[in-house]
Amino acid sequence: MTQKQKLIAGNWKMNGSLEANAALLQALREGVGQPACAVAVAVPAPYLAQVQSLVAGSPIALGAQDVSQHAAGAFTGEMSTAMLRDFGVRYVLVGHSERRQYHGETDVVVAAKAGQALAAGITPVVCVGETLEEREAGQTEVVVRRQLAAVIEASGGAVADMVVAYEPVWAIGTGRTATPEQAQAVHAVLRAQLAAATERAAHVPLLYGGSMNAANAAQLLAQPDIDGGLVGGASLKAADFLQIIAATQTVQA
Repeated sequence: MTQKQKLIAGNWKMNGSLEANAALLQALREGVGQPACAVAVAVPAPYLAQVQSLVAGSPIALGAQDVSQHAAGAFTGEMSTAMLRDFGVRYVLVGHSERRQYHGETDVVVAAKAGQALAAGITPVVCVGETLEEREAGQTEVVVRRQLAAVIEASGGAVADMVVAYEPVWAIGTGRTATPEQAQAVHAVLRAQLAAATERAAHVPLLYGGSMNAANAAQLLAQPDIDGGLVGGASLKAADFLQIIAATQTVQA
């Protein structure tokens, strides 16, 4: 991925069916054309094989929603990077707020997962973000810097090979969205933190992941340090997801 190319990644979360997936991917393939950005969909694990087949030969890359911090062994229900590679997975979400909140994932666990992905040649999409309580307490910068620092320290020189997604927890699935200015302010903090860790910080895509949709995508993507979006609900609607992808055309440098 070049410095100038944006990335729009859909996170299907725990949604989908064989029939619905086929219809959605057919519509996306027919409508995406030659996008001005990189495009990916992060799908539930049972559908990796199906979606691998459905996106073959298209500009749409396959992503997974989670990966184990372990390489193999007695870890029932988990998936290793080797397993993901078998399905041609290009991206994997690590540290999504729902994993942190509902599954107790710590910064250390998230960093280990990112390290596993990087070692396997899979691009981790490292998610960071603050809760409403943390934002109201003025802790936004402290929280996101702490979360990202754990991954930077564990990844060493590979930090430039990952993607970072800022997802304010208070704006996920709530209908609330950070203003473009609020989002840009946090992205600038993350960019500066990356710049202190690698000379290739400008090449690390920073995605906004707090309820990006067809209506607000263009304004968010126009911000200097917002390099794309991690899209939730809107990625399940072909027309909306295609509109977000198209929005990158107008703001592409």
